[in-house]
Amino acid sequence: MSLLSALLGCLLMFPFQPVFTAERIPPQVEARMRGSSYPEEGTPEIRLEDLRYLRLSYYDFNGVPQTGEMVCNAAIAQDLLEIFRSLYEAQYPIRSIRLVDDFGGSDDASMLADNTSCFNFRPVPGQRHLSRHALGMAVDVNPYENPYLDRAGVIRPPEAAAYADRSRDFPHKIDRQDLCCRLFLAHGFTWGGSWAHSKDWQHFQK
Repeated sequence: MSLLSALLGCLLMFPFQPVFTAERIPPQVEARMRGSSYPEEGTPEIRLEDLRYLRLSYYDFNGVPQTGEMVCNAAIAQDLLEIFRSLYEAQYPIRSIRLVDDFGGSDDASMLADNTSCFNFRPVPGQRHLSRHALGMAVDVNPYENPYLDRAGVIRPPEAAAYADRSRDFPHKIDRQDLCCRLFLAHGFTWGGSWAHSKDWQHFQK
């Protein structure tokens, strides 16, 4: 029997089981977050007790089911479980869902990798006040194909400049007709693609 046949046999015997769970931050996840997405010494703005660790299944860009992980505010945990379950059932393609800690806490590196994520204790780029991501109240989805464009015309990530032309049609584009956008809006989120000055097509927040 070939290796491929054996793998196919295993898949038939043990089909993929989607996972949609939320729990308090486990110790091993806290260890990854400290000094990365969460300050080593903690912060009064958001307590670890206010956050939840999610496991979310999704279909990747190759149409293969995967299970990723996300940290969010407890206040939106149920919303995200329902949204991502609906996306999974529709086989909506997502590049990856990983903690920003896998990228050293760097939002830029996470976006460049086209990673979907939520919590990261950081300010709004170029400003002093905290991002909604710092409270676990914002999610960025497929950020490479849906970049951030500030009022000065700066694009993040800069490598995704071609995707800032929203008059074009291309795969994984988020607009108001897109299922992802419709689901987030139905759950009471606002979409960065509708902002008047800057545009953040990847971004949904409460």
